[in-house]
Amino acid sequence: MNFNAANIFGYKKYWAHRFGPAPELPMTLAEMQQLGWDACDIILVTGDAYVDHPSFGMAVIGRVLEAQGFRVGIISQPDWHSAADFKKLGQPTLFFGVTGGNMDSMVNRYTSDKKIRSNDAYTADGAAGKRPDRAVNVYAHRCREAFHNVPIIIGGIEASLRRIAHYDYWSDKVRKSILLDSKADLLVYGNAERQIVEIAHRLARGETIHDLKGIRGTVHFVKQIPQGWMEKDSTSIDKPGPAISHQDPYQAEPACDSKPAELAENEQVLSFKPIANRQRAQTVIRLPDYEAVKDDPILYAHASRVMHGETNPGNARALIQRHNGREVWINPPPYPLTTPEMDGVFDLPYSRLPHTVYGQANIPAFEMIQHSVLIMRGCFGGCSFCSITEHEGRIIQNRSEESILKEIEAIRDTSPTFTGHISDLGGPTANMYRLACKDPEIEASCRKPSCVYPGICHNLNTDQTPLIKLYRRARSIPGIKKIFIASGLRYDIAVENPEYVKELVTHHVGGYLKIAPEHTETGPLSKMMKPGMGSYDRFKQMFDKYSKEAGKEQYLIPYFIAAHPGTEDTDMLNLALWLKRNGFRADQVQAFLPSPMSIATAMYHSGKDTLHKVARNSPDIAIPKGIKQRRLHKAFLRYHDPKNWPLLRDALKAMGRADLIGNGKQHLIPAFQPGDTSSAQHRSPGKYQRFKTKYTGAKTGPAPRKAKNA
Repeated sequence: MNFNAANIFGYKKYWAHRFGPAPELPMTLAEMQQLGWDACDIILVTGDAYVDHPSFGMAVIGRVLEAQGFRVGIISQPDWHSAADFKKLGQPTLFFGVTGGNMDSMVNRYTSDKKIRSNDAYTADGAAGKRPDRAVNVYAHRCREAFHNVPIIIGGIEASLRRIAHYDYWSDKVRKSILLDSKADLLVYGNAERQIVEIAHRLARGETIHDLKGIRGTVHFVKQIPQGWMEKDSTSIDKPGPAISHQDPYQAEPACDSKPAELAENEQVLSFKPIANRQRAQTVIRLPDYEAVKDDPILYAHASRVMHGETNPGNARALIQRHNGREVWINPPPYPLTTPEMDGVFDLPYSRLPHTVYGQANIPAFEMIQHSVLIMRGCFGGCSFCSITEHEGRIIQNRSEESILKEIEAIRDTSPTFTGHISDLGGPTANMYRLACKDPEIEASCRKPSCVYPGICHNLNTDQTPLIKLYRRARSIPGIKKIFIASGLRYDIAVENPEYVKELVTHHVGGYLKIAPEHTETGPLSKMMKPGMGSYDRFKQMFDKYSKEAGKEQYLIPYFIAAHPGTEDTDMLNLALWLKRNGFRADQVQAFLPSPMSIATAMYHSGKDTLHKVARNSPDIAIPKGIKQRRLHKAFLRYHDPKNWPLLRDALKAMGRADLIGNGKQHLIPAFQPGDTSSAQHRSPGKYQRFKTKYTGAKTGPAPRKAKNA
């Protein structure tokens, strides 16, 4: 191992370091015995197939703990109908760590229309049904049944996004913090390396799970406000009232245009300067009780706004929320990892393969990412429908060039299926590598939910020279034929760097580049916190120009979301007309799914624009909730599909836009239906065939433009 994790995280290795790293973390007693173990210190339970790769959360946490000297076992996709599978590695000496997997188990199983998906990308051969609904709750209950005295710690995306009272789309109600529903002892949220290492060492030193209070990035119960802490009511921060400035959704407290009065010296473990204000650091914000928010959408929206205002680790305060007489304490987010720490995490001895128990089975998620490289974490985009900020944070955490290049070489040298093509160099976004606030002090005090909406903050460094340099060094590695960029691109940042766009288009696009304008209309875009189409048009001009200069025929594939809060039927009609005008035909479309804790979900539940202060008399916004309307919005995205024409005809007539029904170029959909023998057009095969060829075979270039949205 080239990395001493103990030094980086500040702890001496636990006693099990003498065993050294395992070829793969054990999943059976026989594997434990081969390693010379009589027990596991920590057992991780996951809803995914176990793939020992740094793109899989359980592999990362397992290897980080192993590097600290702990014996870590994996229970992957156990049979949850009894406790038997949860006993197969014996009793852990320290704790169970439970996660639903890389995806939320409900999002994994159900579509946005609440239909059961036919496959699971994180399971061998894509088989569905290998994990229960609300997997974290079920797994935690079974761990308790198996060994009732062993501490249970929950984490991962499913736990992170349910750490406070949250709206649950699948049951259409507000549920309690998952800490109560799972009956776990402690919740860790975000990328949990820092807090899980501290937890493991403190338990190993003899502390009890109930002693572990105040660790950043954790949620636990308290009986009362600790001595020396000041409680502040949330309404003093974001009192429901009239709407405020659209340009500054969180102007109730200072945003990022001025430096804080008092700042700490830069600690060794940090790459930014947190505010050293003792009074603020020992202030806890009282959110409305669960019993109040579950029945009052306006109070729920208020609690959501306050919670999102406390996501910057430089200035975030603790939160507290009462649930049926029990106090849930949410500590501030963890400090982001420094570049050496990120390198350490990714330099651990992953096998980069699925566990041998799966044999030759195909795990679709692994097939997709096995030749991709994560270069950073976090996102400062703040898109209202996205949960990255709530989970990974807004501060970009970067790996060094050397660490990234080393991983590319490892893929080249060890992957049996590698053909010279790296499928992606990216992360939550493709082009936020090494982007940050120009002033660490301002960064620590900022309370804005986005650095790029409604425009790029003047304090944000958007120089993409480090990323260009990385691309050039990566593709110069011997044996590397092509490096693609497949992560989502922030084109509003890219257009500020023409040299970057040229580099990307000339060397890293394989014919098609996927980007996500999400919509064309101002109404929904303003609720999404996404840039207008002006940025898209500028990027497309650059894309076409540099593609032509490179002698390449390349196309943009835009992604769009249907049925997002703030979207009127006319917005979807205008989007459909834009798609037709530009020759795009979406193969699959994405309808808004209200994931727990997101800003857009608060809009969906409350019917209000929660980017602004919400009062009971605040104007309602359009919320496409009914099945018929959601289907209509999806149908507009697939205006070219004959199956959608009857629904669209009725809608266009009701909207007073029957002028868009007909068989000419100016029409959105035809007046006839294929298969309708009463149609004059259908009775004329020659005329229908000419229309079919002309309409559904239309192209705006030599290659068809199809957008696939998962």
